[in-house]
Amino acid sequence: MQKKSLFLVIIFTTFLFFIKNTHQTMAQNPTPPKAKKVEKTLEKHGHKRNDPYYWLNKREDKEVIQYLTDENSYTKSIMQSTETLQENLFKEIKGRIKEQDESVPYFLNGYWYYTKYEKGQEYPIYCRKKKSLDAKEEIYLDVNEQAKGKEFYQIGEADISDDNNIMAFSYDIVGRRKFNIVFKDLKTGKILADKIENTTGSVTWAGDNKTVFYTKQDEVTLRSFQILRHTIGADSKTDKVIFEEKDETYNVGVSRTKSKKYIVISSSATLANEFRFLDANTPDKDFTLFLPREYKHEYNIDHFGDKFYILTNWQAKNFRLMSTPIEKREKNNWTEIIAHNENVFLEDIEIFENYLVISQKEKGLDLIKVREWKTQKEHFIPMDEPTYTLGVGFNPEFKTQKLRFSYASLTTPGTTYEYDMTTKDRKTLKQQAVLGGYNPQDYVSERHFATAQDGTQVPISLVYKKGLKKDGSAPCLLYAYGSYGYSMDASFSLARISLLDRGFVFAIAHIRGGQEMGRDWYENGKFFHKKNTFTDFIDCAKYLLAQKYTTTEKLFAEGGSAGGLLMGAVANMRGDLFKGMIAAVPFVDVVTTMLDDTIPLTTGEYDEWGNPNDVNYYIYMLSYSPYDQVERKQYPNMLVTTGLHDSQVQYWEPAKWVARLREMKTDNNILLLKTDMDAGHGGKTGRFKRLYDIAFEYAFMFKMLGIEK
Repeated sequence: MQKKSLFLVIIFTTFLFFIKNTHQTMAQNPTPPKAKKVEKTLEKHGHKRNDPYYWLNKREDKEVIQYLTDENSYTKSIMQSTETLQENLFKEIKGRIKEQDESVPYFLNGYWYYTKYEKGQEYPIYCRKKKSLDAKEEIYLDVNEQAKGKEFYQIGEADISDDNNIMAFSYDIVGRRKFNIVFKDLKTGKILADKIENTTGSVTWAGDNKTVFYTKQDEVTLRSFQILRHTIGADSKTDKVIFEEKDETYNVGVSRTKSKKYIVISSSATLANEFRFLDANTPDKDFTLFLPREYKHEYNIDHFGDKFYILTNWQAKNFRLMSTPIEKREKNNWTEIIAHNENVFLEDIEIFENYLVISQKEKGLDLIKVREWKTQKEHFIPMDEPTYTLGVGFNPEFKTQKLRFSYASLTTPGTTYEYDMTTKDRKTLKQQAVLGGYNPQDYVSERHFATAQDGTQVPISLVYKKGLKKDGSAPCLLYAYGSYGYSMDASFSLARISLLDRGFVFAIAHIRGGQEMGRDWYENGKFFHKKNTFTDFIDCAKYLLAQKYTTTEKLFAEGGSAGGLLMGAVANMRGDLFKGMIAAVPFVDVVTTMLDDTIPLTTGEYDEWGNPNDVNYYIYMLSYSPYDQVERKQYPNMLVTTGLHDSQVQYWEPAKWVARLREMKTDNNILLLKTDMDAGHGGKTGRFKRLYDIAFEYAFMFKMLGIEK
């Protein structure tokens, strides 16, 4: 009996030991969630696709919410060992931010306006002073007060009537980009009874101080399609629709010219625009059509004196500037102000009484040119660094020779300058403060060109800390976007210092699909040329590897939204080049989304990606759509993020993608899905909350590299 009892004790002890160690192993290596598969056949053009994760597209379904919650729990368990590091990174990044801060004031309609941040506060405080900066401060909107008790709070616009007495402002508390508009009496400080719900957030005052125009969106697709007029004191349910856009590929907006003379309604598709205008002092009258829409005619208008100025691509791929009398708007009356240049992309203009300011891109770099109206003499504002970002600031006054512009680079914090267009003197009004002893001389920025598959030279901007050994030992993060003609200029980041100080190289690939090198750069990265975007990125990665800035064991990639599509396509094509990838709110289920015209943005995107109802576009999209092209092979470590209320890229795209990757990939690399259950496309609101997301992304990369501090 004693031997039998001893034997049972040994067995029981062994069992307890096994159970304990099994639990420890499971805690260290938790099992990822496994999404159920429900047969779903999608058919188009006689071609069938099986989508077993299609069921995830029900935002309110309890099973869907549970799956997303399980994925979040899994992500948390995998990243648990980095939680102290995440908190330290958050504190480190936040420690560089000047908490008590304010913007450079600007003068408008008798007041100096500025925003400020108070210590410990997440949101800005909108302020003004009458006539003089020495006058008493008037706080007309404290966003911190408005956001109290809310997980998400975003201001759309805040616009003040011409008599300076009433402010209209819009806000979103979900992240779905459905804004409510309310009004505040600035004399009494009270919010008026007027409330307009479910708008785009755009609001524009007429000159009578009692009428506003705003934009409504379709409840399902969220396409902005109506302009309405509201009179203060009236029930918003009685507001009249002034204009409705019937074409589902167009979105509408409303604004006011710099001169304040006209209210302008815009109808915009990816490849075409149309405008209507109305004297701001007669808001009850009908709008006048500026010029009938034409396919592939993109233009914009502004007003000065007795003319409209038109920035147009009519017979000018890289755009040119024209002017026309207000009453003679037909093209045969247009006069050329700036001619087309095949090597220069004309981006924007700013009109002053005596000067015309021209924003343009040449060889991938931003330039500002100043032209004197009277003499037609021109000069450029000089820049000193090899790669940077540059832009004209807010300049509401016509009668001034002072221009405000902003400048930043990979090493230089954002700086606001005042430039005298007559004397050419430049004065620094404000530079972004970096607490903790940052010295830009400790870092190096460079500009390189990678040779693409077809011989095209693709620019790369990069930055690193001095002393870097180009022997492949450094980790590197390669970032890009590459869609919609959006240019990814080389700007400064407070958070990025945490990478550079740990030996990282940070690089931006200026791939086709953007507009860095002119209009052709965009057009050669869309439609049936979209794959150039992906192969350009791959070739930039190969360049960095060949130049020994890093190795495949230390190279990371990141992109968001359409840049997330880039990540997905590159992961399928050459994921072996990367240690890890971060895909933020990624557009990865291209074909299914573009075939569903009830999803926000779809119809307006046909001129960007193509319409898959056309079999040729369908076949081409299918050939690169990340979700459809997932293969049974190895993938890099991946962090995928999304927001439950995202209106731009629906959460189910990344959720389905991760589910299919889990099913198909043959490696043991980490794959994480992190869903913010209280946010949309842009993530968290507030200037500090969003730092937690950055700290999380950095910790993900550091975990792969064994960096613990």
